[in-house]
Amino acid sequence: MKQFFFGYTNEGAFSEELKNLKKWCGEAEDRKVIFQIYSEIMDKSVILEVCRIIDEIMPESCYVGCSANGNILDGQFAPAPVMVIATVLEKRSSQVKVLQYDFTAETDKQAAKQLVKEVEKNPWIKAIEMYITIPEMSTTDFCDELLGIRPDIHVFGGISCSEDINSSDAFVFSKGEPCSDKAVVFVLYGGEEFHVTSMRVTGWQPLGKKFRITRAEDNILYELDGKPAYNIYRDYLNINNDDHFFYNTLEFPLFYEHNDVTLLRAPVASNQDGSITMSCDMENDSVVRIAYGNPSTIVNTVASETRKIRDFMPDVLHIFSCAARRTFWNSDEEAVKELRAFKPIAPMSGFFTHGELIREKGHVNQHNVTLVVAAMREGEPRMQSEVALEEEMAVSDKIPIVTRLSTFVGAVVAELESVNKKQIEANRQLEFLNEKLAHMAAYDGLTNLCNRTEIQRRIGRQAEKLETECFSLIMLDIDNFKRVNDLYGHQTGDEVILALSDILRRDAARRVEGTSAGRWGGEEFMILLPGASKEEAVSVAESIRKDFEKCTFVGIPNQTVSLGVAEAGSKEAIDALLTRVDAALYDAKAAGKNRVCVR
Repeated sequence: MKQFFFGYTNEGAFSEELKNLKKWCGEAEDRKVIFQIYSEIMDKSVILEVCRIIDEIMPESCYVGCSANGNILDGQFAPAPVMVIATVLEKRSSQVKVLQYDFTAETDKQAAKQLVKEVEKNPWIKAIEMYITIPEMSTTDFCDELLGIRPDIHVFGGISCSEDINSSDAFVFSKGEPCSDKAVVFVLYGGEEFHVTSMRVTGWQPLGKKFRITRAEDNILYELDGKPAYNIYRDYLNINNDDHFFYNTLEFPLFYEHNDVTLLRAPVASNQDGSITMSCDMENDSVVRIAYGNPSTIVNTVASETRKIRDFMPDVLHIFSCAARRTFWNSDEEAVKELRAFKPIAPMSGFFTHGELIREKGHVNQHNVTLVVAAMREGEPRMQSEVALEEEMAVSDKIPIVTRLSTFVGAVVAELESVNKKQIEANRQLEFLNEKLAHMAAYDGLTNLCNRTEIQRRIGRQAEKLETECFSLIMLDIDNFKRVNDLYGHQTGDEVILALSDILRRDAARRVEGTSAGRWGGEEFMILLPGASKEEAVSVAESIRKDFEKCTFVGIPNQTVSLGVAEAGSKEAIDALLTRVDAALYDAKAAGKNRVCVR
């Protein structure tokens, strides 16, 4: 099994690439080709053009595809918005077949039944890959109908998406069928010498007590333990019921127990009545827990799980990663960090989805904020020496403090649930637990500065006083920080971040009373200076810049930081202010770095 990747830019270049592929395949009848086409472009005419060229040059091949929130190629974002992946099956016994059915509230169960019948007629099938448009209904009935599929068959796939994670726009397509926004495409793989395995990874950890769903209708979660569902985010995490609810809860989806499997469900929006709109359906009387996503733990978990795939020694990997998972990370560079562990194993391709599907314990379940990986090969495994393994992703032995606290919280909750809650000691423990949860929700685990959610909340509160008290923001970014991580390792990178964090606490706080410093994301930081004019903010920024430039580190040169300053304008919206201070930081970067710029 071989894979070839093409980024579609124009008809001429793509046609030449396909002609070369056809020449490589030769005239051998046992070489079957299937194309996967992932598009970040919602213009269906572009897709039709790609399909037309494939039909003209390689008419014997088949193809499938869908719209995507982003394309994945060998552990990175694909270089082109439309990616074409050609998979060549080289064994004579290997087979592939494509089916497409309508996928609506009226036809979803019928589509599943037709698939089950197709599998019954074809004993060679070993894997089913699914591409589904964003459903207008719950997928539970559809997934339940798939229970009839032979237990040895792996089922996996993703729900198509678009650039806007909150949009319902999406489409799928296949050879001989229309490009549809209400359809499901199945790719059936198998044969005597075809082998497959699949897995999912989350990396999120359970946090706190269990709650029982006492009222839910489809994807609207109304009540937990008889109280409005939103209350758990307000009471335990201090998250407001506002337009920022989705982004503030990305770190805190819900663990949901269904079909003896623990799934992740992402909150999409909070409603005025205290209910929560979820990314997928929830069933009454099920148990949920708040989950916490810590970047270090997620990356380490993914890196650890790759060993299972590596031992399988696949020829190719198909990746389905949630768009909400991508949004969780602070940048696209960080979003693919967890995928790099798979790169040395085999050629990999895939897309960022609206939801992920995988079969476990006989059931097909829809997941959210999850990474699904399918590994396929033809023939016996290659010898380990033949697998080109690069240096594995560094997995830190240092357990993040937030992970220790999460473990601690889980242990305390387990103990508290086994004793009489009326006891004075239990109440004391609960009070301590809530304090720890509040701290974890507001502060960054590495630097102990405010996290992004908390510093945004403080900026919002300060903006409410703008008529009587001015304030300024400083946004800063460590220059060339990626080089530090690449050359000296992430542990050294953490030491640089911690050194800057100490300066932010010291310099800013001693100059302006009530100062708040927060980690905005990665190597970016934000400082709120209440009552400070832009002139005062520039003075503070210059002090930070000079002090950081003087910091020395073992084994690496001194580092620098670029800073942007903006004073809040009268009646200026917070988003406009944040855009302005970000632009000032960009000015500092563009002007040569290691400087302060004002907007």
